[in-house]
Amino acid sequence: MNLPPPAPGGSPSNGLVLVVEDERHIADIQRLYLAREGFGVHVESDGAAGLAAARRMSPVAIVLDIGLPGVDGITFCRTLRDAGDWTPILLVTARGEETDRILGLELGADDYLVKPFSPRELVARVKTVLRRGPGLGADTVVRLGRLSLDLAAHRVLRDDEPVELTATEFGLLAHLVRHPGRVFTRDQLLAQVWGYPGYRDTRMVDVFVSQLRAKLGDASPLRTVRGVGYSAADPGAAGTKGSPS
Repeated sequence: MNLPPPAPGGSPSNGLVLVVEDERHIADIQRLYLAREGFGVHVESDGAAGLAAARRMSPVAIVLDIGLPGVDGITFCRTLRDAGDWTPILLVTARGEETDRILGLELGADDYLVKPFSPRELVARVKTVLRRGPGLGADTVVRLGRLSLDLAAHRVLRDDEPVELTATEFGLLAHLVRHPGRVFTRDQLLAQVWGYPGYRDTRMVDVFVSQLRAKLGDASPLRTVRGVGYSAADPGAAGTKGSPS
């Protein structure tokens, strides 16, 4: 593999990415490619040290291997989210870890990559998940039913009470709420929210819709249009099409 040239001099401009990966050669490649794109990079090789670094350094994103020694990636993700830390997490998994991959998404991970993967795709995924984060949307507030979304501040209120969402959960909800009544296929959502046109794992959309419904409860505007995809509508409005489940 041809590695990128060293990053130009000067401080990293895109923030710090924490890489938690126990395979040294993989971690080195991730560090080199992320640094080349202007990220600061800190690498840890086990989950316990990674958790300590996440708390100490407040990274803009975490690239997290599932199969870590000691504290594994699933426990890492659960611990961080239970503590109220919603730093974007990109899971790195082996091909046979589909169950762990889905569990990781359900626990609050934002995306995943399956080994082996292109390091350029890793960088693209990190950039994409960061674009869903706070301060990167339009400076407007969108309301639908009992929900209020501040797109600039990355904040959701349900009945004036805050709801904690991951960057990807927020991005999906905001996309649907900004187009009330419009039905999107899973392929369209993967292209328009995740930025992955032609991506084959449409199940990822279903996982995030399920997570949003669980967090929003009876205020959820998400509707399933069977055989098509998903839409958003005021749950209190009469004549709303689609099923809430």
